[in-house]
Amino acid sequence: MLGLMQEWPLTVDRILDHAAKNFSHREVVTRNVESGQLTRTTYEAIWKRAKQVTNALQGHGVRLGDRVATLAWNTERHMEVWYGAMGMGAVLHTVNPRLFPEQIAWIINHAEDQILFFDTTFAPIVDKIAPLLTTVKTYVSLTDRDHAPKLNSTHVVAFEDFIAGQPYDARWGGFDENTACGLCYTSGTTGDPKGVLYSHRSNVIHAMAANQTDCFGAGANDVVLPVVPMFHANAWAIAFVAPMCGAKLVMPGAKLDGQSVYELLEGEKVTFTAAVPTVWLMLLNYMQENKLKLSTLKRVAIGGSAVPERVLRAFEQDYGVEVIHAWGMTEMSPIGTIGKLLPEHYASDEESQIKAKLKQGRALFTVDMKIVDDEGREKPHDGKAFGRLLVRGPAVARSYFKNAGAKNERGECLEACGFFDTGDVATLDELGIMQITDRAKDVIKSGGEWISSIDIENIAVGAEGVANAAVIGVAHPKWDERPLLIIEPKPGAQPTKEQLLAFLDGKIAKWWMPDDVVLTEKIPLGATGKINKLALRETFKDYRLPSTQAAE
Repeated sequence: MLGLMQEWPLTVDRILDHAAKNFSHREVVTRNVESGQLTRTTYEAIWKRAKQVTNALQGHGVRLGDRVATLAWNTERHMEVWYGAMGMGAVLHTVNPRLFPEQIAWIINHAEDQILFFDTTFAPIVDKIAPLLTTVKTYVSLTDRDHAPKLNSTHVVAFEDFIAGQPYDARWGGFDENTACGLCYTSGTTGDPKGVLYSHRSNVIHAMAANQTDCFGAGANDVVLPVVPMFHANAWAIAFVAPMCGAKLVMPGAKLDGQSVYELLEGEKVTFTAAVPTVWLMLLNYMQENKLKLSTLKRVAIGGSAVPERVLRAFEQDYGVEVIHAWGMTEMSPIGTIGKLLPEHYASDEESQIKAKLKQGRALFTVDMKIVDDEGREKPHDGKAFGRLLVRGPAVARSYFKNAGAKNERGECLEACGFFDTGDVATLDELGIMQITDRAKDVIKSGGEWISSIDIENIAVGAEGVANAAVIGVAHPKWDERPLLIIEPKPGAQPTKEQLLAFLDGKIAKWWMPDDVVLTEKIPLGATGKINKLALRETFKDYRLPSTQAAE
């Protein structure tokens, strides 16, 4: 027997329809990419202009399932393209501009994008890659005619000209909720980047799950600032969540430095924001240097990499802002776990609560997790046993675009048990709290045991004079690998090896203690703001630890 409810496909166009109807005058504020000034619009206005985008796309031959690419910051125009493409059943392909130009060209060609929308700051990239692109027919700069760049390699249409004269009415939806909706390539895999193809259903379900009270918990009285880019796994669903709940939305554009973010937080009275730890390190440094406070911010979501303890303590203890430690992947849409405390944690002391919050947290509803050994046997949930972290759920990838990385004849990228292997090594405790101990490719294997580089990094970054810290494994003739601590000092600081090792003493196991410490001007970051361990391993591939030199 089937239920007798109405058919109402979960397609993302309904999100903006809902916002335009119920929160028509709620503001969307953007820091303009060209001028740096703030511009203001509303959900109703974005809805109308997104319909114009739909008509313009259809006029340029875009049809259901065709791919449309963006190289763009978080702005109201990007949001108009976002919903204008998705609403008509096209696939919005958000391209990460922080990749190398050759990678960007490869990704756009692999996706077979027909139209490329880009912000003016990325004009040099577009000019360089346009001759390499085989499927893009139209290039649209997300600006007006006066600011549209002139490229040597191709003709460019200004966005305002692209949509000018188009009707405010267009047909959205009317297709299956499993229709492809968004495409985002992940660089967290081996080999070429792989495309994660979201469906309308998966995006809507994930947005509702991500906005549970114990996750983002945003409502119509919130002011939300997504510093995390729309080209980074759907801006962690915030571009869906905010209009869904009617929150005022503040878009930072291209300026993500500490001062610019602080000005938006205070000037627009932001209550909730989200970004990777490197952004919050810049913000905290700026506030500390200028003795500033936060007057309205209540919650900050931190993900992308593990939150350093000093960042968590600074937000919660110095500024009274709740930290929501989140973990996920592009393949998970992306939120997988949330670090909200349970009653058992609140019954303990503050230090125990801090320790719990430093873990990645418990599974969101719609996410099922387990940890297994290399033979696929499930490991105990005791908070001590390490294992490969596997996940499944309605917003978790089953296959990559064009069956890249397939593990079976059905083109799926899943394990035999039907779970997706995250590539992370983790523990799970009896309360369901998960803690990432490393990427499987980054874990340091010393004397047959595993050392967590992440744990050492998160502690080391709290030492005096340290701006950032990274740990990699270096070859050792007896122990296979030993940890090397790499430190990026704060400007003017020069912490010594002895000071740093003394700071770590007592905070980590003795046998985890790094064999050496080196200072570097800048620790390299990847395209998503995470430490680039691959680059560090290449830089230090011939590095010899003092203990091995002494033995020679």
